[in-house]
Parts: sequence; C-alpha cells; structure tokens
Amino acid sequence: MDDRQLLRYSRHILLPQIDLAGQEKLLAGHVLLIGAGGLGSPAALYLAAAGVGTLTICDGDVVDLTNLQRQIVHRESTVGVNKAESARRQLAEINPDCHVVPVEKRVSEADLLELAAGADVVVDACDNFATRHAVNRACVALKKPLVSGAGVRFAGQVAVFDLRRTDAPCYHCLFPDTDEVGEDRCATLGVFAPLTGMIGAMQAGEAIRLLLGLESPLAGQLVLFDALAMEWQRMRVPKDPGCAVCGSTTPG
Repeated sequence: MDDRQLLRYSRHILLPQIDLAGQEKLLAGHVLLIGAGGLGSPAALYLAAAGVGTLTICDGDVVDLTNLQRQIVHRESTVGVNKAESARRQLAEINPDCHVVPVEKRVSEADLLELAAGADVVVDACDNFATRHAVNRACVALKKPLVSGAGVRFAGQVAVFDLRRTDAPCYHCLFPDTDEVGEDRCATLGVFAPLTGMIGAMQAGEAIRLLLGLESPLAGQLVLFDALAMEWQRMRVPKDPGCAVCGSTTPG
C-alpha cells in the first residue's frame, strides 16, 4: 500500500482483527455482487469504501425513479441507465482503488458459473427466487462462500452459506425450489427504505469478514429482522443430507 492508502484505510488498520495484512487481503479480494438494487446498493457502497479490490456487479435492470427511495447508490441523473453501470459511476467517485466490473444483463446459469469462478465471495442481493437458486447452485458447484439477503415491507433476512465446508447447508436446504413459494416484490408490497440499508450493510460486513479469513458467526445461521418491531431472531439452518443441490445423494 502507498501512503494515501495507509491513510485512507487507517481506521481499518487500527483494528487488530484487520491490521495491515487484512487490509491487503481486502485490496486483493474479489466480490461478485448479484443485484444493484435495495440490498446491492448499500452492500456495494460499503464494499467499495472498505477497499475491496475488485467488485463485479450484475444487474439487467435500469434505474427507475421509484428505486431512489432506497437504492442509494443511484442518482436522478442516472434514471434510465443500467443499474450496474450506474453503480460503477458512483463507486468510482467513492474509491478509485475498487475496480468495478459492471455486467449489464440478467445473468444465466452459465454466466454465474463463469463469474463466480473468479470471485472469492458471492453476495446475493437479487429480488427473485429463480436467480437465488441459480446463484446457490453455482456456489455449491464451485465451493464459494455465499452471503444471501432479502427484504420486503418491514421484514429482512441474512444468511451465510460457507460452501467451502462439507458440513455447510446451502440456500436450497433452507428454501427448496420445489416448494411453492410466492415472490414478494417491492413493486407490489412496498419496502421500508432503511431496512434495505441495514440488511445490505450486514451482507457487506459478512463478505468482508470472509475475505479477511475470519469465521462468520452467521455461517449456517439465518437472521430475521422485523424493522417495525425492531426485533431480531436468529436460528440455525441444518444441512439437509437429501438436498438435491448439496446433499450426499446429489449426483456427481
């Protein structure tokens, strides 16, 4: 690190859990972020500001005026611009140390396998179950740690699946894609703006922890947050030995 970086990241370097060696790990780290919306916006801001060296952001949507109530990485000046590109522009202003790679499309399963292969940590900040399950399958196949988040109305959740561990559950263990789970969309149900900031910031924190090589206390755990009641719940997610994605009966 040069003198500017030593000063910029000095408040990280002061922390014994990070120190100089940890900050260098962050600068060498690569996070794949799926989604640059309500959760992806604060996650991207904190990952970039903290000094993550490479941040690949995938999003096929464009910025809409209704997004700006909570998607804090975007501006009115980028309404109509692809969200991944809009985020890249803002993050370049925040920290030129962070190399942002925008992927301006809804990524396919093949895309996810290719993109996740080059990342150290995957952060799922998307808004639909089909993509979440596709991200999970890629992470299981490649043994990449996955930080998952969701938020709608006043309810949010965060879970960490450290798929480098053989005893770790995956997203499919928690929410099997054979279940008939309805899609809860902000466009129809609404969402409390600070909720997405809180969940997205937690996702960034867990991703940073994983890049540093620290044990995540949320590995194999699901955290539920009710922003209306200001109540947190935490529960263990067991590995399903019969899981169609990560279980012992999985083909191959």
